[in-house]
Amino acid sequence: MKIGDILRTKGREVETIAESQTVLAAARVLVERNIGSLVVTDGQRLVGIFTERDILRLTAREPRELASIQIGGVMTRDVITAAPDDTVAAVMDVMTENRVRHVPIVAGGELAGIVSIGDLVNACRESAESENSQLRQYIQGVG
Repeated sequence: MKIGDILRTKGREVETIAESQTVLAAARVLVERNIGSLVVTDGQRLVGIFTERDILRLTAREPRELASIQIGGVMTRDVITAAPDDTVAAVMDVMTENRVRHVPIVAGGELAGIVSIGDLVNACRESAESENSQLRQYIQGVG
């Protein structure tokens, strides 16, 4: 299964934020949208990612300054990305090795979506259920 298959089902909407926004503003968007990450953009260009883990780290260090710290100073700039043609297994391996839970999908240099580890686990579960069902039908048909 390919990442593009997940995006066709899930959709390609990605919540973004500008580097100049504050951590507090980002936290509010994460809570409002019930999501775990925001892709940081400069116009249409991906420049970073900001996650709920980033907020936890900052809260532990500087809780009173969340309203004044800008995303650009604390986001991850070296973003791990994937392409729609990448396999789910390959992206899961990359996410596991790098201990990340969200990967923006880039196609032709443009943001094409985002997947979470939950999206990938769900896709694997659905694939296994489908394969299991097909095997049961095959066994019942042979007997």
